[in-house]
Amino acid sequence: LKKVVVVRSGEHYRLDSSATLCSITIQAGGKIVCSKNITLRTRHILIEDGGALHIGSPKCRYRSLAAITLVGRSDETAVTEVPGMGRKFLGVNAGGTLELHGSERLSWTFLTRTVPSSGLVTGDHGFQKNFSRGINLRVVDQDTAEVVCNERFDTHDSRNDSKRLSQLLKSLPAGRIVALATGDSAVKSLLEETKRTIQDLLGSNHLVYVREHENHDTGGKALARREFVTVDGVGFTVTAYSEWKNGFQVDAVDKVVLNLMDEVSSWKPGDRIVVASTDYSMHQAEEFTLLPCPHCNRKQVRIQGKPQFTHVGEILDGVDMRAEVALLSRNILIHGEMENSCYGKNWCQYFSYDTFGGHIKILGNFSSVHLSQVELKHMGQQQEKGRYPVNFHRCGDVDQRGGYRAPAYLNSLSIHHSFSRCVGIHATNGLLVRDTVGYVTLGHCFFLEDGIEQRNIFFHNLGLLTRPGTILPTDRNDSMCTEITDRVHKGYVPSPANECKAVSTFWIAHPNNHLISNSAAGSQDAGIWYAFHNSSTGDSHGLIPETKAELTPLGIFFNNRVHSNFKAGLFIDRKVKSTKATATDPREYLCLDNSARFRPHENSDPSRPRVAALIDTLISFKNNDLGAWIRGGDIVIRNSGFADNGVGLSFASDGSYPKDEGSSQEVSQSLFVGESRNRGTNGGQNKYWGIGGVDGKMRTLPRNKTFPIRGFQINDGPMRLLDSTFRAFSPTTERFTMAVGFSLKNIWQLTPRNNLSSLAFQPSVSVTLRAFFGRPGEWFEQNDLDGDKNSIFHDLDGSISSYTDTYVARADNFLIRHPQCVDVPHWNGVVCSGKYSQVYIQSQGASNLSLSISRDEYPDKPMVLRGIRSQTAPSQQYQPVLMMGKSYTVHWNGPAPRETVLSLINFDQGDWALLGFCYPNETVFQITSDIYNKQNNSFDGIEDYGPVSSISDLEKRQQERKYFFDKSVGLLWLYARARHRRDGHSYCSTAGCERVKIIATIRANQKTQTCNCTANAYPKYRKPASNIVPMPKPNTENCLRDLFDLKQSGFLIVTVDACSGKVTKSSLFTTLDTKMEQYFKTGIMKR
Repeated sequence: LKKVVVVRSGEHYRLDSSATLCSITIQAGGKIVCSKNITLRTRHILIEDGGALHIGSPKCRYRSLAAITLVGRSDETAVTEVPGMGRKFLGVNAGGTLELHGSERLSWTFLTRTVPSSGLVTGDHGFQKNFSRGINLRVVDQDTAEVVCNERFDTHDSRNDSKRLSQLLKSLPAGRIVALATGDSAVKSLLEETKRTIQDLLGSNHLVYVREHENHDTGGKALARREFVTVDGVGFTVTAYSEWKNGFQVDAVDKVVLNLMDEVSSWKPGDRIVVASTDYSMHQAEEFTLLPCPHCNRKQVRIQGKPQFTHVGEILDGVDMRAEVALLSRNILIHGEMENSCYGKNWCQYFSYDTFGGHIKILGNFSSVHLSQVELKHMGQQQEKGRYPVNFHRCGDVDQRGGYRAPAYLNSLSIHHSFSRCVGIHATNGLLVRDTVGYVTLGHCFFLEDGIEQRNIFFHNLGLLTRPGTILPTDRNDSMCTEITDRVHKGYVPSPANECKAVSTFWIAHPNNHLISNSAAGSQDAGIWYAFHNSSTGDSHGLIPETKAELTPLGIFFNNRVHSNFKAGLFIDRKVKSTKATATDPREYLCLDNSARFRPHENSDPSRPRVAALIDTLISFKNNDLGAWIRGGDIVIRNSGFADNGVGLSFASDGSYPKDEGSSQEVSQSLFVGESRNRGTNGGQNKYWGIGGVDGKMRTLPRNKTFPIRGFQINDGPMRLLDSTFRAFSPTTERFTMAVGFSLKNIWQLTPRNNLSSLAFQPSVSVTLRAFFGRPGEWFEQNDLDGDKNSIFHDLDGSISSYTDTYVARADNFLIRHPQCVDVPHWNGVVCSGKYSQVYIQSQGASNLSLSISRDEYPDKPMVLRGIRSQTAPSQQYQPVLMMGKSYTVHWNGPAPRETVLSLINFDQGDWALLGFCYPNETVFQITSDIYNKQNNSFDGIEDYGPVSSISDLEKRQQERKYFFDKSVGLLWLYARARHRRDGHSYCSTAGCERVKIIATIRANQKTQTCNCTANAYPKYRKPASNIVPMPKPNTENCLRDLFDLKQSGFLIVTVDACSGKVTKSSLFTTLDTKMEQYFKTGIMKR
């Protein structure tokens, strides 16, 4: 490593033989090309302005074997770093050209047939024992490789055992595989009749040599082995052997053939592949070496060894769960030369191996960069930021917008066993990354860095086994988060759940990027995470003071898959902190921050129309916690499938008000499966193995054996769930499994404008818990927080409850009930007709108070609310859902607050509720109404309330702004009535948020009085319970049934919509002909 090579202007070299060099610098006008098999070892290769390195081209691909080995250790102080590049690299400066193009090979595909653990559906069989006297027998089913009989016959000591053996052999069906192995001695009582049976039925020609044998020290082994094939075409071997130890083996070692979706004739024996996990644990991904397979077709390969885990190759219960299969090998290899173990300052407390790999870095204004069909192994440096397997570093526009006639791209790269990310895109726009595999990496894999990267296209990429790293807070796990504190304010200990633990296969730091047909097949935290930067960060800090990322419309999101992720499949929420650590905010720069709310508008301008973010055709399965968590609005999910997630899909808004008032969320034409037929494999870091609720069979489980599985989780709102199907949601004695559920231990409001309609539960016997409102116990705890108590949704068409235009709420909520409501005990729910809205009650300076609110028709069933804020906050807010047209009393568990503000939420024009607030009887009031404009934080239309002398007078004048204070009881009565129109999904009216403000002047001797007037208020103000909106009659469910006359001979093809169960087409063909073939190709419409 001493020779330094500089290729100067006019020098063009063809590398024909292997070499070891200190470094290579290609200067302006210099060029290196490769033609034959070569191995090049060097510390670095630097391509300067006008220099070029070519290994193949898009039209003349390199077909030999090229290996570039980047060498060096992180602690080599004698080796000088190259400015801007570091060490152990292949670098492209401004004006440089890098063209690497290996042989065309399919990058990745899918299984089309499930591969069971061991390779055999029935499992393999192994037996070995030191002393098992007599004849040991195994009978194997020739069609499935299942061991159907396991017996030992002591033919040394028992003539009866000899007879039993003969009888058993005679009783076996034709074709069964029989394996015999003698142990110790087997001849003393072996009858001649049994010998003849063995000879006649099994064709054994060596039975005469079976003799008594007592020499335990012999090393000789008798072995019989034969290969068979199951009816599914899976090869297997049956082995029987005898010595002092005897045993049997039934397995598929080196016999397993993978059936794949695409033609893979470019994959060759000796290549390495990886098969993704299709279970909760990403660690069930498995690598294999390909073996020669003369009998394989063009869509099959044979693997060395056998799989430890099941890998699904089917669409199960309507959700495509086929495992991804990726080729790791390429004929151009760039890799880092590594030490055998970790050393020096390479975070050895977290990694036992060397993490100082090689890296490729491309700087802005390069001349041409295109990489295709290249293998990158042991690349990336965990010690240094910006040292990634491939890093486009502040390159600006790299497509036509940047003046490139041939836009830059990465195509069909295999990046594996990386030490820092897969692809870094840093202040770079318009890059195409396609058909690239990122497998086993530390930190975010496909990574947008500074929050200003836009128009990049990720097309048909695969990432799997994305592990935590140290570089950014969002890369780190628990221990890294709390132990790496050099960039937090002195003495501060970070919170892992709130600031770290976000490592993702696709880290998308700006919404204006395109994700099409990608697979995120296993990350420690998330598959795809959209995080928002409110200003440019990192090396671009200060370049763009305001990115408006939260307001920017989403790029194309189509046909992406997320599975086997621990935290979430898809996560759209939160931003990163864009300021340095200070005493005021001691958190580290670029840690997670919870204040972002995605709300896309035209031209990123909140005054312009909204542009709905469309998540189209998302497949999400076997994510341990969340299939998808999406916060913001307007956001639409359609044509998507969620299966076997802890929680399938959870929308969230902003707690009290959506940040973008009037926005909403929607999911339509989607499928939710609670527990599919993908039962998983016990092991591979799957922690929980228990009984399924639908079929009672053992399966892997998310989170915990007792975790409440939910298909769709309602948080705050507003949202719409429509035209969707639920399957396989059935609880067990250990856990609740529900189609529709709620956020656990919820303090926040839930709007009654969360609308559900046109939902199907198929088959109905598999969905025994359509909705559930929780019960005190594990996970739910006391189930008594404010949001828990006010859980509610609107069943528009009765497709959940069987009652059209009704509201489904918690059974013990008497603020919303009436006598005709229908209880559903196993939901812990109740179905009611009516009209429902919310009143936000905000108290100033009394945050530790609990509020008790009773409807006058059910005074003995009050709802007690704690409020949504901490007890040390300057104000408190309570958010009950109320039936409109009814009266309520409000009480406190301490002195009444001096100032109370009522906000009318989701009130339509003319909606009202009569409210009575408890105060000491000498209190004097100043009551005003106003309209609050949230956008500019202003107040309009301020009017005073005047007193009246009685409740009856107040009732007569409810259109006016009046109040009545009943001093005998201590109740201040007033009407909360909406006077303005409300449009669409807005919480407030078109004029703004209508409010009533109560300022109470309480006499000094009454200021400490507990204001609970319940005992005085009732029975005086008690009213008979009644309903305003009649309860509808239950819907009669129509059973979908189509009968077909099969009197004609031929082939009847029936097409059924997988989500609705409706027959969409039926056709009869008399023969297997080209017409029938064409029908399968073009005659069935895609859904």
